[in-house]
Amino acid sequence: MIRTRGLVKRYGAVEAVKGLDLDVKEGEVFGFIGPNGAGKTTTIRILATLLAPDGGDAEVAGYSVRRQGADVRRWMGYMPDSFGVYGEMLVQEYLEFFAAAYGIHGAKRRQAIEDILSLTDLGSKRMELAGSLSRGMQQRLGLARVLVHDPKVLLLDEPASGLDPRARVEVRELLKELGKMGKTILVSSHILHELADVCSSVGIVEKGKLLYAGPVKGILCEEGRAVYHIGFGDAAEREKAASFLPTLEGVSMLPSGEGASLAVSLELARCQPWEISRRLVQEGLRLCRFEEKRPDLEEAFFKITKGEVS
Repeated sequence: MIRTRGLVKRYGAVEAVKGLDLDVKEGEVFGFIGPNGAGKTTTIRILATLLAPDGGDAEVAGYSVRRQGADVRRWMGYMPDSFGVYGEMLVQEYLEFFAAAYGIHGAKRRQAIEDILSLTDLGSKRMELAGSLSRGMQQRLGLARVLVHDPKVLLLDEPASGLDPRARVEVRELLKELGKMGKTILVSSHILHELADVCSSVGIVEKGKLLYAGPVKGILCEEGRAVYHIGFGDAAEREKAASFLPTLEGVSMLPSGEGASLAVSLELARCQPWEISRRLVQEGLRLCRFEEKRPDLEEAFFKITKGEVS
């Protein structure tokens, strides 16, 4: 649904995007992360047809941003990291204005706005001035605006920027709902632990180059493996488990784990978590915890990147 090949963008002597090859599948929620100055916003603006690339090309829904910009815009909704609202407009008027700009009229426009107000939970704010809304509500209104023409692809640049914790949670839940609706979403954010909850895949970019792209789970362990944390009754039981677990097929010990806990990597084609837990119980060990470790994007981010900018 989103594809770039050899994408290049220069600002004078600075090459902000350097031959970027990126693929985002239809229906995927893709987290686009990297340090400041990595080229994320530049890439998103090219995909939104606001910047022309200096080399290579990008496609959205099969349409070239170079040659078919109008078609791209029909399929795409773009929310920048910073945007203004027409403060003297009512929320309802604001959405009607943008619906009209997309050529949506009459009953179809009224229904579209009702659906969007319901989805973004802005129905109670429809007769309030856009400029009087809180920062969090304005972010919701920004999302409502880009959804009004029912785009299949969403480009969201830091949608939770500047929000308080509650508002960030609300935006995160809205993104999950949009993902369930089958939207293809490319979202950039510096709040990495929240991206792990929302995204199915991530791409890490630095100095305009893509360093990693793939499933969130695959960023910390190889495909087909899973990491589990296991807690025991005491340190002696942990030591007993550590002595025989490496002898089991498909099990590798990891250096993490302190006190009465340890961590293992399981090759899922050769062993399943329930098999390991059963074996531990058969050995007479008390299991206080047996849970899969969630991917830690911050940890992976610092391992993969060097903190460099273009």
